[in-house]
Amino acid sequence: MTETSSKKIYLTVMVAALGYFVDIYDLLLFLVIGKQSLLDLGVQEANLNNTKIDILNIQMIGLLIGGLFWGILADKKGRLSVLFGSIIMYSLANLANGFITTVDQYMILRFIAGVGLAGELGAGITLVNEVMTKEQRGYGVTIVASVGLLGAVVASLVGEQLGWRTAFWVGGGMGLALLLLRVGVSESGLFDKAKKQATTPNPSLKSRGVLSPSFEGGARGGSDIAPKVQMGNFFMLFSNMQRFKTYFFCIVGTIPVWFVIGLLIHLCESFGKTLNMKELPTSGRAIMFCYLGLSIGDMISGVLSQQMKSRKAVQYIFIIISALLSGIYLFANDISLTNFYILCFFLGLFSGYWVISVTSASEQFGTNLRATVTTSVPNFVRGSLFFMTMFYKSLLTNFGQINSALIVGGVVFVVALFSVSQLKETYGKDLNFNEE
Repeated sequence: MTETSSKKIYLTVMVAALGYFVDIYDLLLFLVIGKQSLLDLGVQEANLNNTKIDILNIQMIGLLIGGLFWGILADKKGRLSVLFGSIIMYSLANLANGFITTVDQYMILRFIAGVGLAGELGAGITLVNEVMTKEQRGYGVTIVASVGLLGAVVASLVGEQLGWRTAFWVGGGMGLALLLLRVGVSESGLFDKAKKQATTPNPSLKSRGVLSPSFEGGARGGSDIAPKVQMGNFFMLFSNMQRFKTYFFCIVGTIPVWFVIGLLIHLCESFGKTLNMKELPTSGRAIMFCYLGLSIGDMISGVLSQQMKSRKAVQYIFIIISALLSGIYLFANDISLTNFYILCFFLGLFSGYWVISVTSASEQFGTNLRATVTTSVPNFVRGSLFFMTMFYKSLLTNFGQINSALIVGGVVFVVALFSVSQLKETYGKDLNFNEE
């Protein structure tokens, strides 16, 4: 590896890591300052939880839409276009969020921020995977995730110390400052190669029987000309059953991470009351401890997958332990505040297979669909919180808070384990291929 290529890799990893840092800061900031900001805007205490969930859900819907938009754009126009465009969108939304005066304005800006936030992680992970060797890329994405997830810790500290309006302005300022670093980042060589194939018919497809009558002489005249590579065609994920199942299992296998973050940690004050805690936790502090654990967990899971030469083995271990810890959380009656925060840390630690799941999703698919998948999968996972909270709320009347969370968690963890079992092992897989 030349000195020039080494510098390119280091810069790419650093920019992706810092971009994800700002992404997580913004994504989790509302969970930290949501209560105080809504009280300041005049929301009554009795309506607080429902309003928080509504705003969080509208942000998640933005993530779902943005995940598709940015992913397709990254495969059609390049990974860098998304890294620039997404951060401009959510940085400006953050700055504007500091000036809001109504809940409706809050919802609109969190939706816009959600759309912008959706592009950061997928484009960054895709770019890092494509510029590093197949043996070492696991370490690169581990650095990205480990540094990025610390953004939640900073969001917690800034939100508690500086107030919610200033916290939004800090997030927007950090995002815009990142644009200066991104100027020196180069596009992925694998993307450039696939892009050329997208404009030049691919004769190698004839041997696989993939011909199209839309090309002169194709199916009719037996020419060696075959269809061009299709870049960012989202519908290709549904044109082949095996491809669709792989995509679906990549999403469902990672949902437990957001069951822990979005339900157990986000609603920790409410759970604390139900568990008869003498001193109630705050969501900001619980998020800080959870994401500190998540950052360390992603580092451990990334290194462990490199040492074990397996993504799936690490996913199994972390999902099972996360399920056990979630059960302990829900039965921790009269737990002390200190022990509760320690439990939040370990819940985060064993939710730290996030980076392995996103990396595995990226490695499952060819270059012409890789960014579409890598960007949309984590955002569909985040967006799944909408369905989990709806399921959870529908159970509350008949089953109560603890049993409702147990039912939702039981479904989520069992389905996730099955989904991982259906995925192919991708450690060391050569990524120089396209979907046809």
